[in-house]
Amino acid sequence: MKKKIVRSPFFYVGDKYKLIEEISSYFPDDIEKFVEPFVGGGSVFMNIDARKFYLNDIDVNVIALHKFLCKSANKRTEFFSRIESLIAEYGLSYSYKEDTVPYELKKQFKKTYFAKYNKVAYEQMRTDFNESSKDDMTVLYLLLIYGFNRMLRFNKSGDFNLPVGNVDFNSNVALTLIDYFQEVKSKKPKWYNLDYKAFLKKIHLSENDFIYLDPPYLITFSEYNKLWNEQDERELLQLLDQLNGRNIRFAISNVTHYKNRRNDIFIDWAQKYQAHSIKSNYISYHDNSIKQFDEVLITNY
Repeated sequence: MKKKIVRSPFFYVGDKYKLIEEISSYFPDDIEKFVEPFVGGGSVFMNIDARKFYLNDIDVNVIALHKFLCKSANKRTEFFSRIESLIAEYGLSYSYKEDTVPYELKKQFKKTYFAKYNKVAYEQMRTDFNESSKDDMTVLYLLLIYGFNRMLRFNKSGDFNLPVGNVDFNSNVALTLIDYFQEVKSKKPKWYNLDYKAFLKKIHLSENDFIYLDPPYLITFSEYNKLWNEQDERELLQLLDQLNGRNIRFAISNVTHYKNRRNDIFIDWAQKYQAHSIKSNYISYHDNSIKQFDEVLITNY
């Protein structure tokens, strides 16, 4: 029977949920340690079989949320009770349990009524979080779920600054959380919050292990990719060459062409390995339209 594809409860725009079936078809069958230096929301590891999982992200809030959700996997009733309590306290919509958005609002704002209904409550919750010690992960998770494009975004002062989105806590969110809880209870992942180079040095790698990398893309324009430059790209590819020399298996996702841009650094480097074309799309923070671009998966086996 075909295995159900499960999605990260972060619901990141650009996560690999829709591509994981195709991408994972190129992964090795027998994996001792599955290693992910850029884990993000986690849609890849959730759909992979391995004996051990080592997962890393440089974003402290991403890892803090993953660790919190992992702990919540053993306290599901308590977790959902607190979620429900906070939603009621702030007066947010909660379509998972009931439809609280008035019909007139839906009629007036057909495509944006969740955002209209939740705006004041969301902004109050965001203010309360920013004025606190910012360690209440349940509140942070709700800010993600009700936020625009479901991003974890903080300003230079460390304040969460995402505006309200036209989304809410629905049955899809609840079911995705349950899937995540089941996966992490069985997989027991180990989490790291390090630079990818420091992380890979920390893991004792052997020929039976497998590294999957989904780094920032040099030539696209998402918030995530702004922190990545040509030097970063070259250093990563050089490190992969070193791993290849040690017979460590890896696969890396990247984009070779986007609009009128080409990633020549990656294209030239990839010629020594196996390239697999991946059908992909991309939605930016500034523009919700889907962009077609050339995504590839490069493997060294």
